[in-house]
Amino acid sequence: MEEKKIQELLHEKIEDGKKVSPVLPDNVKNYLIDIDGTICDDIPNEEPERMLTAEVYPDALKMLNKWYDEGHVIYFFTSRTEAHREYTEIWLKKHGFKYHGIIFGKPRGGNYHWIDNHMVRATRYKGKFTNLVDKLTTIQVFDENSES
Repeated sequence: MEEKKIQELLHEKIEDGKKVSPVLPDNVKNYLIDIDGTICDDIPNEEPERMLTAEVYPDALKMLNKWYDEGHVIYFFTSRTEAHREYTEIWLKKHGFKYHGIIFGKPRGGNYHWIDNHMVRATRYKGKFTNLVDKLTTIQVFDENSES
């Protein structure tokens, strides 16, 4: 799916009589996927020469390409920098990953807490890509009854 097709999938959203940011249909997910330690060996930015020889995680390749083929949007969101773009794109192409884009410069260090006005679902990678399942768990949310 090309960027143009992604744009065509977006549909207008109205809140309180005003246009807000467009949204994808409910059946299309917008996946943001880390690279190092998630789809391949964990390679630090300080050793970019290893990025070309990183071992791919086969179940990651299979699942991501399945999601892509199902019509979902696949973006890599990585702590690699723009200086690593060429190696990253060569490696992804060599291994056959299907994707729509790469966002470089994710803050390093983990412990992420994403705050957004759109629905965000987080899935921690623990060594294997499998089908996603629903699970009830405790999460942190803003206290809507608090004034600060």
